[in-house]
Amino acid sequence: MSKPVVAVVNDDTQFLRMMEMILASVGYETLIFFEGSTAFTDIRTNLPDLVVLDIRMENPESGWIILDLMRLDETTASIPVVVCSADHDQLLSKQEYLRSKRVGILRKPFDIDDLISKVGEFVSVEEPVEAGIPAG
Repeated sequence: MSKPVVAVVNDDTQFLRMMEMILASVGYETLIFFEGSTAFTDIRTNLPDLVVLDIRMENPESGWIILDLMRLDETTASIPVVVCSADHDQLLSKQEYLRSKRVGILRKPFDIDDLISKVGEFVSVEEPVEAGIPAG
């Protein structure tokens, strides 16, 4: 069985490296998308099992546009999304909208266990992995 694929969309390269390392250590394959302007096309092409999406990238609306495009396109409409942002006020003000779009919320800064738990709500690995070492 192949590993679940989690796409991470963010314009911060250090954040992307950290996410890739954390998610890989618990058994996920990751796709990293740095450019908000091409992220939707990359998501549509690769069809990950989950998208972790930064809302504010090169412009304040980048993430919202990607989310809207994903939900409007029949190819990507069913892919789960977790928005990840430090803008707690904006997340709170859009909470109902996000719920209506079936979107999870992960507020920055977050605890690694919270990240793993939130991702696991949407996709899970077959066999648990600890610290990058296969169980068994």
